Amino acid sequence: MSAHETVEAVVRAQIAKAFGGKRGTVEAAVPTIAFTLTWIFTEDLKFSVILSVALSVVLLVARIVQRSTPQFVLNSLFGIGIGAFFALRSGNAEDAFLPGMLWIAVVEALMILSILVRWPFLGFLLGATNPDDPIAWHRDKGIVDLCVKLSWIMALPGLIKLGVQIPLYLAGNVFWLGIAKVALGWPVYLAALATVGWMLARGRTAQPTAP
Repeated sequence: MSAHETVEAVVRAQIAKAFGGKRGTVEAAVPTIAFTLTWIFTEDLKFSVILSVALSVVLLVARIVQRSTPQFVLNSLFGIGIGAFFALRSGNAEDAFLPGMLWIAVVEALMILSILVRWPFLGFLLGATNPDDPIAWHRDKGIVDLCVKLSWIMALPGLIKLGVQIPLYLAGNVFWLGIAKVALGWPVYLAALATVGWMLARGRTAQPTAP
C-alpha cells in the first residue's frame, strides 16, 4: 500500500526521487562545466576530456566514502565517458555533446509517443506504487488526463534543449553548446517541475485501487 493518498502526492514523491535533488544536479553539471571551460582556455581536447572524467571519478569516490547512493554520479560518468569516446575518435570537441543530444532525441520520441497513444509515461510512476495492478491508473480517465498534461510539461525541456543545441552543434560552437547543456538542463527541468508542482498542489485526484 502506498503511503501517499492522492495521485498528486505520488507523482511529487516519484519525480523528486528520480532527479536526485540538489546534489544530483551539481554532480551532473560539474563535469560539463569543467570540459567546456578547459576547452575554451586550452583548446586541448584530450586534456579537457581527462579533466571532466577525473572530476566525475572524484565525485563517485566521495559518494562511496560517504556510503550514499552513487546512482546519479554513475549516470553522469557514463554520459561523460560516451561523449569523450565520440570526441576523441572524431577529434571534434563538439562531438562530446552528440551522444547526449541523441539520447534526448530518443527519450523525447518515446515520451511523445506514450502521450499520443494515451499511455503517458508519468502514469507508469503511479503503476510502480501498485504492484498488484500496475496499470490500474489507466482505467481512470481523470488520472490519464492528468498524466497526459503533466507528461507534456515534462517533455518540453528536452524539446527546448534540442531546439537550441542542434544549430550550435552544426555550427561547431563548443562554448555555447556547453552553456546550453547546463543552462537548459536542470534550470529548465526545475521550471517544468515547478509548473508540475503547482498543478499537483491544486489537485486531489484519488489513487486507483486494485479490484
